[in-house]
This record gives sequence, C-alpha cells and structure tokens, in this order.
Amino acid sequence: MPQPLNLHPDRLFPADPTVRAIARRLYDSIKDLPILSPHGHTDPRWFAENPSFGNASELFIRPDHYVFRMLYSQGISLERLGIPRRDGGAVETDPIAIWRLFAGNYHLFRGTPSRIWLDTVFSEVFGMTVALAPDTAEQYYHAITEKLATDAFKPQALMDRFNIECIATTEGALDDLKYHGAMKGGAMEKRVITTFRPDDVVDASREDFADNIKKLGELTGEDTHSWDGYLAAIRNRRAFFRDHGATATDHGHPTAATANLSHAECRTLFELCISGKAGSAQQELFRAQMLTELAGMSIEDGMVMQIHPGAFRNHNPRIFDGFGRDKGADIPSPTEYVKALKPLLDKYGNDPRLSIILFTLDETSYARELAPLAGHYPCLKLGPAWWFHDSPEGMLRFRHQVTETAGFYNTVGFNDDTRAFLSIPARHDVARRIDCRFLAGLISEHRLGEDEGFELARALTYDLAKKAYKL
Repeated sequence: MPQPLNLHPDRLFPADPTVRAIARRLYDSIKDLPILSPHGHTDPRWFAENPSFGNASELFIRPDHYVFRMLYSQGISLERLGIPRRDGGAVETDPIAIWRLFAGNYHLFRGTPSRIWLDTVFSEVFGMTVALAPDTAEQYYHAITEKLATDAFKPQALMDRFNIECIATTEGALDDLKYHGAMKGGAMEKRVITTFRPDDVVDASREDFADNIKKLGELTGEDTHSWDGYLAAIRNRRAFFRDHGATATDHGHPTAATANLSHAECRTLFELCISGKAGSAQQELFRAQMLTELAGMSIEDGMVMQIHPGAFRNHNPRIFDGFGRDKGADIPSPTEYVKALKPLLDKYGNDPRLSIILFTLDETSYARELAPLAGHYPCLKLGPAWWFHDSPEGMLRFRHQVTETAGFYNTVGFNDDTRAFLSIPARHDVARRIDCRFLAGLISEHRLGEDEGFELARALTYDLAKKAYKL
C-alpha cells in the first residue's frame, strides 16, 4: 500500500507551541516574497532556448551530485545511473530503469536535506500525493515526464511560477556566454545573469591551465604569456561578463590563502606556472596572489567577490578519471582564514569600494575566525551555510555561531548554489523556515522584539541578498 506524501505546514519549526506560533507568524510574512538566486549553477540554455526538460531521470538524477553521491556510497555504480563516461563507455540508457533504481533506494535519503527538497518538489511542483517507493516508481516517472512535456513546465514558465526575480548562473572565464547573449533585449535579460568564475585561468594546478592561458590570449588579443598581458586579458573578460549582466565573481580555491608579491616576483611566478614547471607550493602561491589581484580588479569595476574555499575536489581518482569533475567526490577540508586573508586585507581590507563574500566548509571557523573578521572589516560579508551545510541543522549552526559577533547585517541572506532548477523554491523555503525559527527563539527569550523579528525576516529573505549582490 503506497504511503501518503504529506508536507506538514509547520515543518522545521520548533516543537514548543509558543515559539512555533511566533515562527509561523514570521514565516507567513515572508513566505511569498520573490526569490533571489544570486549564486548557482543552472544551465543558461534552459532560459535562453526554453526547452522541455525531458524525462524524470534526466531532470532529477543525472545533473544532481547530491543524489548520485549517496547512491554511489551504497555501491551503486555511476554507470547504472546513466552518468556519461569520459571514454564513451557503456552506461545505462533506459531512463525508466534508472528511475526504478533511484526509487528502490530512496530510503537512503531519510534525514538528509535532499529528501526535504525532493519531497517538496514532488508534492508542490508535480502534485504527487503518495510517497516515492519501489511500488510507485513508474507512477512517478510517467506523471513527472508527462508534465515536463507541457508548456507549463518549461523553464521560463517555471521562473514565473516560482516567483524568481533574478537567477545567476556561473561560467568560466573562457565561456562565450552565447546563451546570455541570446537573452539580450528580451524578457529574461535582467532575470538571468552570469557570474565570472576565472578558476580555469587562475588555477595553475589544472591539467588544462597552459592551454587555457593560450585560449585566453586568443579571445582577448592580449599577450597572455606576459604577466601584464595576462592581467589585461582577465580585465577584458570581466568587462565582457559585466556586459552580460554579471555583478559578481566567484573563486573556488582549495584554501583561502592570499599573497601580496612584488611585480617582479609575480612575473617570475607566472612564467614558472605557464611553463608547467611549478610545484604544488608555487601553484598555491599563484592562486593566493591572484585572489589579491582580483580583489584589486573588483575595486576597479565594482564586481562583488565570492570566495568558496575548502573543498578537496575530485578526491576519488577513479571517479575523476572515469567521469570527470563535479561527480560527488568533493570533500570538505579544514580551512584557515585569519592568516590566509591578511595579505589581501592589509592591501585592500579598509577600502569601502571592495565587497567580498566569504564561504566555508569548515564550520569550526565560524565563531573563531569568520564572524570576527566580518564583524570588523568593512569589505567582508559572510555567505550562508554552504554545500554540505546547506541543511536545516547547518543553517541553525551558522546562525548560532556567527550572529553574536557578526550580527545579521554582515551576512548576505540565502543563495541556493544549485544545478537542480526545480529544487530552488524548496531550498529557499527551508532557509526561510529556519531563519524564522531562529528569530522566533530570540523573540521568545525576549532578546529581540517581535517587530524587529519581522524586519529581520524580510532582510534575511530578500533585502540583504539584493544589496550584497547589487541586484
């Protein structure tokens, strides 16, 4: 007998009835505000060409590393999930078989944020009334796939249905931004913007770094085998991205290290990196110097800088060699900020024109390092609980550990950082509920007035993100 799929209206609110009532009042005041999604990884082609999404497996499984990393952890191969191999080797191509495999293992997601997001999408977007399970797998697959074929489930219609005011995609420095270009002059131009992610031309440890530097020169007409020409080429690409709507940059470095080398030292280090002879320490120093260089460029052009450090990327070489990057094998690492950021902050930290949003996968740094830094330097703000901590408990830990030192206004609201477009409303709803839960606790303890709680609920939901990302 299929189990009902019920979303409790008070989910994620406190169990105490008095505090729950306050949380509910706060939530009711902000639940219908427009969604700002200022950082994420959705495909701009969806919004430019407005295609149908295909079938349920293509939408929910193939692009979502949260889903297949859990299944892989239980011994289910990526081939069985239809994830393409680098060598073109055989993988499962029957989407119904892939969906049955997913449904048969849906119990693995109990207690995870993925389960919350997925159940919310199944219920509120597709109108499912029974839970996903082996005996409802085909019912789900056909119901979802049939709806995806209709105009109401095309990306632009869903943008309106989800009340998404603005969504930012993320592209590498060499991207031609053709889909963003195609949206110019249309209804989507201001609603779908890009973000400049220069890791492909900044990270000298990448196997394609030298080739990317050559392509950068070809794109910009600059001499990218000279240090000054290389910097000029990056400025050129930043201007190109700004012309396509970008208000922010993003930097996914292994650490938060920064440096402040002399011009001669920079030139020597750059030449070593493009020659392919740099060791790991020199590659790290180059990334560190480039964060400082890019901060200076942000002062020049006004783009907001996001630093996402602390991921040990592609930890599993078998998965990387077989399937490539971003396949669920990234692992959080301890990350130091106070000493790491000092060279950059010594040079630019007091400049009011600079805006840097810091993220972390190392929760031990919240109260010890990040909140004190953001609570002092005018250029620093704290991004929300990110990636592995984008969860109800992760969001609460973030608020509990940073608020007393950094306050609310040195944070930037919520961003979903997702590739899974249909989960965006669910993710934002979780954040809104958790923030209202946290505020309700302060109000019930008479540490915050309820009128202040309503102001903060709106700020955390909408105002802070709009201001921080210059939307």
